[in-house]
Amino acid sequence: MESPLVVGVDGSDPSFQAADWAADEALRQGLPLRLVYASLWQRYEGSALATGLGRPDEQVFAENLVATAAERVRRRTPDLEVVTDVLPEETVEALLREGRHAFALVTGSRGRGDIAGLLLGSVSLAVAARAHCPVIVVRGDKAGLAGTHERITLGVGDGDIDSAAVRFAFREAELRGCVLDVVRAWRRPAHVTTDHPLLAGDPARFYEDEASTRLDEALEAAMGDHPGVRVQRATVEGPARKVLLARSAAADLLVVGARRRHSQLGMQLGRVAHTVLHHASCPVAVVPRHS
Repeated sequence: MESPLVVGVDGSDPSFQAADWAADEALRQGLPLRLVYASLWQRYEGSALATGLGRPDEQVFAENLVATAAERVRRRTPDLEVVTDVLPEETVEALLREGRHAFALVTGSRGRGDIAGLLLGSVSLAVAARAHCPVIVVRGDKAGLAGTHERITLGVGDGDIDSAAVRFAFREAELRGCVLDVVRAWRRPAHVTTDHPLLAGDPARFYEDEASTRLDEALEAAMGDHPGVRVQRATVEGPARKVLLARSAAADLLVVGARRRHSQLGMQLGRVAHTVLHHASCPVAVVPRHS
């Protein structure tokens, strides 16, 4: 059985927007779509109500919610295989478990329980930080959500030589028949000595050439395996997060590798992934690096 594309729904507008996006993606990938709602309603409504007075209100709400989402998706993509599930579990843990057997997890930018005005919901951020499969957070402006740019942007970092993120982006561009905009940001150190012969004359040129070489190394294998993908490569001076945010305005999907780190607060994303998840003008795919 093929790994499904899993989308978390909770009745919020962003989650229905995510389901719409995921339906188009699942059809493009030739994968079944799995709609999941997770909540610990049994804890909050009480075991007596759950066992003695019929189904708890939250369970009824959840079943109606996934049925509504499924009907919406079937109207949009009638040829798509759609399955639904309601899970009496904590949302993040349920989605992470679903992700173990998923092609990717898809979430909206904010959920039903998030505080109004949040740039990114807590569930989406936690799932993106911890999942072992790609996580796509559906966000952005109308053009980015509609996919009218016909362009995917891939941010290449130091750990992306033939990485899962590179492979993911090439496959997406190939399926969509669109341009793959590949960018590596570079910066010249604030204090550079020109005593070294490689830095003599034009230090900036040295760092730009180094970035270009690393970009070529990152793409070499994937370009050989996907010769039909139209690749536009660029090295741009500046902080990676700002460079990628600017380029997301002309993209239908922004792909970045997940550089996760441990702290006292648990697993966290690197600064680049964290920033684009909050501010990008298009959906963002965070693809974990497998070492």
